[in-house]
Amino acid sequence: MSIRIPINLASEPFRRDRPILAASIAVGVLLAGMLAMLGYLVWSERVRLAETRTAVDRLSRDVAAVTVEQARLDATLREPRNAEVMQRALMLNTLLERKGISWTGIFGDLEKVMPSNVRLIQVRLPQINARNEVLLDMIVGAQQPEAVLEFLKRLEGSSLFGPTSVHASLPPTDNEPLYRYRVSVTYAQKL
Repeated sequence: MSIRIPINLASEPFRRDRPILAASIAVGVLLAGMLAMLGYLVWSERVRLAETRTAVDRLSRDVAAVTVEQARLDATLREPRNAEVMQRALMLNTLLERKGISWTGIFGDLEKVMPSNVRLIQVRLPQINARNEVLLDMIVGAQQPEAVLEFLKRLEGSSLFGPTSVHASLPPTDNEPLYRYRVSVTYAQKL
């Protein structure tokens, strides 16, 4: 029986470097491709940024021109000879806005959210606020306060009405057997 002893008499031992070199070359090519892709992305982003800056500059010039024109028109409207016409136009526009409020629409939409045990006692003339919203101020009554609370929940849950606020409440009296509440709510009627 012979025993084999491995002896390497070469000055440099044999190494298996070929797979490592192939993997290194593949990774190098992949990294070079990614570098090229990133370079292209940077270049295209710079081009888009230049186009955006050009568009913003153009829009800024347009806004400046419109602002100058608006200032010129405002100066013309502020002249004393035009003041009477402006006041008349403002009054007519206010009247047209008020005329545009549909009472039938208001009552129809209130009917959809009002419980059967709540009564609408009074609705004051709707007002239009600065955001062009219709503000309803009304007095409602019910035998029990819970019914009015249900009405307020339904108002706030409706897409036609906004947040509600209760300004005052009155308990029942000998002449008026209902709990009465003064309520304000924004109404989303198209003007």
